[in-house]
Amino acid sequence: MCKVINGIQQIGIGVADVKEVFNWYRRYLGFDILVFKDENSASLMTRYTNHKVEDRIAYLSLNMAGGGGLEIWQFKNRVPQALDKDISLGDLGIHIMKLRTDAISVTHQRLQTLSLSLLSEIYQKESQSPFFYFKDPWGNAVQVVQDTYRYANTKVNCGGVLGAVLGVSNIDVSIEFYHKLLGYDIVVFDEKKVFKDFENFSNGAEKFRRVLLKRSCVKKGGFGALLGPSEIELVQSMHRKPEKIFKNRLWGDLGYIHLCFDLRGMTQHRADAQSIGFPFTVDSAESFDMGDAAGHFSYVEDPDGTLLEFVETHKVPIIKKLGVSIEMKKRSTVKPLPRWLVKSLKIHRVKKDL
Repeated sequence: MCKVINGIQQIGIGVADVKEVFNWYRRYLGFDILVFKDENSASLMTRYTNHKVEDRIAYLSLNMAGGGGLEIWQFKNRVPQALDKDISLGDLGIHIMKLRTDAISVTHQRLQTLSLSLLSEIYQKESQSPFFYFKDPWGNAVQVVQDTYRYANTKVNCGGVLGAVLGVSNIDVSIEFYHKLLGYDIVVFDEKKVFKDFENFSNGAEKFRRVLLKRSCVKKGGFGALLGPSEIELVQSMHRKPEKIFKNRLWGDLGYIHLCFDLRGMTQHRADAQSIGFPFTVDSAESFDMGDAAGHFSYVEDPDGTLLEFVETHKVPIIKKLGVSIEMKKRSTVKPLPRWLVKSLKIHRVKKDL
């Protein structure tokens, strides 16, 4: 089977109260499709949980406007650890989640009604689409980007996950990695200076190098049309040696814990990762169960140890009681699912707080 990267499936967020976080993103940003709730042991992730199997609960929520979802992840048997200081831009890991919107002023005005610790102005730059930043009530930084892609009309103008901003130690090495393994071959901009839009972050007055990457390949299957185009932004500090965001903490502690890509052709992907010197660090090998969903998942570390997850979905539940699911294994690798079938996920819409 050939390898096809369908897009960013979700970004993982370690939280202290999974219901509280799900309810907030449902109410204000349109992540109201609860694909699954799963309570289980993260038995394959002990490499990143201090060699101990941790129990957890995870919610996967989607936004039908288009884009990746949120995997909201909470330990059940330990209190998740927070950073003891603010993240410094350029530190190694996932700094900022990118969300798309087709009406940036409307989304900005909506967030102005909330008491957020950070809500920036809307920035207009020649090299990229208009955008602004905010921090959610738990301190996670988010960038909202004007984007014309829309899968379905929803009541909220904000869409799903467009990408992420990653801190790196050597931006040229990271460009090569994301190009070779994931096909991010378009450099939208490559700039080195003090950036005005970083002014609201704790060390934003420093000089950085920033590169925005996109993919030229539009071949997508399965849920690729729902996930839409994506982008990765790399940030490197020019003045200091970066630290790892998750240094002395566990995968699943507070903050952005991984970036997940939806794909078909895991066997080829495993070989590709091995060939460039980044072998899988976790591999479910055949199939895994996430409550009522099933598939094959794996992880690699990027050149700075940031965790990237890959999921080859085999089954997505539609009506659990009747055993109705979307079966993926026998479908075309490069042909997207019919829109009516993807939109059947709306049966999982949550209309009030959990």
